[in-house]
Amino acid sequence: MIWTMSQTQSWPELRQQFSWVDEMHDVPQDAHHHAEGNVGIHTQMVLDALRAQAGYQALDSQQQALLWAAALLHDVEKRSTTRIDEEGRISSPGHARKGELTAREILFRDIPTPFALREQIASLVRLHGLPLWLLERPAPERLLLSAAMRVDTRLLAMLARADVEGRECADKKAILDRIALFELFCQEQQCWGQERPFPSPASRWHYLTHPESMPGFEPWIEQPFEVILLSALPGMGKDRYIAAHCHGMPVISLDDIRRRLGVTPENRAATGRIVQQAKEEARVLLRQKTPFVWNATNITRQLRTQLVSLFTAYGAEVNIVYLEVPYQQWKEQNRNRQHAVPEAVLQRMLKKLELPQPDEAQHVEYRVTDP
Repeated sequence: MIWTMSQTQSWPELRQQFSWVDEMHDVPQDAHHHAEGNVGIHTQMVLDALRAQAGYQALDSQQQALLWAAALLHDVEKRSTTRIDEEGRISSPGHARKGELTAREILFRDIPTPFALREQIASLVRLHGLPLWLLERPAPERLLLSAAMRVDTRLLAMLARADVEGRECADKKAILDRIALFELFCQEQQCWGQERPFPSPASRWHYLTHPESMPGFEPWIEQPFEVILLSALPGMGKDRYIAAHCHGMPVISLDDIRRRLGVTPENRAATGRIVQQAKEEARVLLRQKTPFVWNATNITRQLRTQLVSLFTAYGAEVNIVYLEVPYQQWKEQNRNRQHAVPEAVLQRMLKKLELPQPDEAQHVEYRVTDP
């Protein structure tokens, strides 16, 4: 069965079906870059431009539905990020980053979507501007490698092209030329519609974390050992995973430390002390080269990056394991836990969920039950 976000592609019907589509017509855009008008008008034009592309027409039905959904959602968070400065210029800083979170939330909670499709859509929303500015950044090849690990660059180029063709601006040709250069750069870097091949995960990780490294270099690891870094919303089954797959491994659990110290979850002031205690316990195991599990929610990239940096500094190979079950099952599992998390807290955390990406560690594993 082909997954689709909506049974209709009629814009008036989409405005009735989704409140966030209707809200697009209340969001202004800067006339220099978007003379066509508000975000709603622009998104309509992007969808029309996408459907007119020969590349889009050549995709199979599932890829068309995926890319169409990404185009519909690509500017969804201009509604919350749009600013008008003192000179009347309009901008929407961070709309792609926040749009990724919203797309993930919608496709997890409101429109049950297979995990792989959902994450491709969320990634396209996050990266839809990449082809326009990639080559202006330092070390663009590393940025491209990371992007190609999470998104099909061919689909990304199609979306970027539709985003430009679906607007009225004086520099349209120059922007389209940037996208053409992006496509050539992807082919040159062996990232056109695929991940760049590496000899091993260790080789790829070394390249990503050592600016002077060459892509084919294979680092020598003196005494490899594994640290499993769990990442999941509360109630997704971290303890069950540990019981089933981590026999005999020491477990560092922030919740256990909190209970051991008699600190309630509501006491956020004590969080820093608990994390420091957990890190001290981890350092003991790291110095001994002892494999262990770090058990916490770790739902933001910033938190995971700090921990991965700590673990790899001692020579560990980090395996980030992300856990997920469908939305209704998740809520039921949480209700049945000994220490259930309030519903309002769950929803707040869902809005912040940043899924672990393949470039965050030597290994990233997704243990997901699809809806």
